[in-house]
Amino acid sequence: MTVEAGVLERYSEGAEARQEDLCCPVDYDASLLKLLPQEIIDKDYGCGDPSRYVKEGDIVLDLGSGSGKICYMAAQLVGKEGKVIGVDMNDDMLELARKYEGEMAEKIGSANVEFVKGQIQDLSLNLTALDAHLKESPIHNAEDVIHLRAWQEKQRHESPLIADNSVDLVVSNCVLNLVHDSDKEQLIQEIFRVTKAGGRVAISDIVSDEPVPEHLKKDQDLWSGCISGALQEHEFLQAFVDAGFIAVAYDKWESEPWQVVEGIEFRSVTITAVKPQDEPCIDKGHAVIYRGAFSEVYDDEGYVYLRGQRMAVCERNFKLLTSEAYGDDFIGLAPAEEREGVVWNCQAGVLRPAAETKGSQYQNDSCCSGTSCC
Repeated sequence: MTVEAGVLERYSEGAEARQEDLCCPVDYDASLLKLLPQEIIDKDYGCGDPSRYVKEGDIVLDLGSGSGKICYMAAQLVGKEGKVIGVDMNDDMLELARKYEGEMAEKIGSANVEFVKGQIQDLSLNLTALDAHLKESPIHNAEDVIHLRAWQEKQRHESPLIADNSVDLVVSNCVLNLVHDSDKEQLIQEIFRVTKAGGRVAISDIVSDEPVPEHLKKDQDLWSGCISGALQEHEFLQAFVDAGFIAVAYDKWESEPWQVVEGIEFRSVTITAVKPQDEPCIDKGHAVIYRGAFSEVYDDEGYVYLRGQRMAVCERNFKLLTSEAYGDDFIGLAPAEEREGVVWNCQAGVLRPAAETKGSQYQNDSCCSGTSCC
């Protein structure tokens, strides 16, 4: 049995009856659970709560939405101006989630949730459209396979399930580990593709403290049980950096492992990240001060921020470093006088004279988000 077939079978069983060994204990916001049908709560399998990163007005994409629990929680937070899209490949889970769409729309006061059929490592291909196509054009021979591939590529290009740069926040709850290792890089590239510039990621998943050996990966029960497909803790972060995300960090890290198998610890974590803004890097006289406690820190592009020093930054980097993505690690200093911006020369470690920001209002955070210097 393949990895995908094993996962489909295990979660179809989970849609029929609750599978206790598929989920970690999680403290969800009780106020958001109040409106949810008990069946959705009982048949949800997760290891974190990415709904707490949702903002009003967000377009949210939930990868591997299962029973729809996180989607319906997020729907209460995005409001009427926002939207939540749940993607899952399992028909039984989709049927369960869609069963309560009307009821939840009435309770929330907005029909702002949609469930679509797709693989999270291929967010361009609409599997409902594929099912319909196969009914009309079943596969009988090798030539039919070739025609099918051409049809799929056309669909991905002309009618993608999730469009490029269309999502404010991508969330997932204990699903990335279920994807085959050969597809994990493509999966994270797909997350990057669909996220808007300046958009965010909040992924709850299982990681291992050591690489998972091959004999454990071949165990279907361990794989479909969210164990043997886990990425090693550093590899998980690095995969998002390699895809192009910035401000990649562990926002949540369970000190106690969920399970220990052959001495390898498997624990629940939540990773957050930001997709860089697609805008020029302009110097308008901004600066940031790194608060400490380290003597200096470097960003993913190698730029250094010295503790207590007024470091010159371009405007978009200023927005990023003073946004919630970096918490309160940096103090932002706007230019003392407005001036015409010039293209930033990308010098790393340049100090900004105090006179250029003297008297400006200090910022601990900003409502806007940006990206690191070019």
